[in-house]
Amino acid sequence: MKIYIITLFPEMFDKVFGQSMLWKAQDRGLVEFETIDLRQFGLGPRHQVDDTPYGGGDGMLLKPEPIFAAVEFAKSKCPDAKVVLSTPKGKIWDQARARQFANSGENYIFICPHYEGYDERILSLVDYQFSLGKFIMTGGEIPTMAVVDSIVRLIPGVLGGETSAEIESFSDGDNLEYPQYTRPAEFRGMKVPEVLLNGNHGEIAKWRAANAPTETKE
Repeated sequence: MKIYIITLFPEMFDKVFGQSMLWKAQDRGLVEFETIDLRQFGLGPRHQVDDTPYGGGDGMLLKPEPIFAAVEFAKSKCPDAKVVLSTPKGKIWDQARARQFANSGENYIFICPHYEGYDERILSLVDYQFSLGKFIMTGGEIPTMAVVDSIVRLIPGVLGGETSAEIESFSDGDNLEYPQYTRPAEFRGMKVPEVLLNGNHGEIAKWRAANAPTETKE
């Protein structure tokens, strides 16, 4: 999978993409990342990427010309790549969508908005829109990092255990994973449930099923 990130702050992705599962996925040849600096496609000597909105109002909007040029640059490298935008208008991201993206066989171009928003004509480029929830962040960089992480970890061969992604929270709708424990068996008066220590896998399976919440608490 090839993933291109169009952003005004490409350095934000260096540490994130160079750590943990995202690094392992690259090291195993399962994913390739490339950040594209939107400022390089800005207009004029100051490489302008934003302007005031028609009709008035606070804040600045990303201009269409730099975004179109950046997407076209990415498409010149990967013509079939789908364009993804972080926006409050998008569908709330969830585990099912992450799995769909991971197994699609597609490549992706993520646009990270900034400032007050973007010129609406940018949407003509976009195949998928997503939101992390009903709150606003400074830019699309952190939401994009979160979504990319959720996708890449589900690419076959990235996680260690064969069933690691099958039994975790939200792997089947709104399910939450059962409580888990490790050594020591007792810590500061808190004990691991006895059923997990007896080696009876049938009883353990029943306990886990009974103790897995079915939905997130309010």
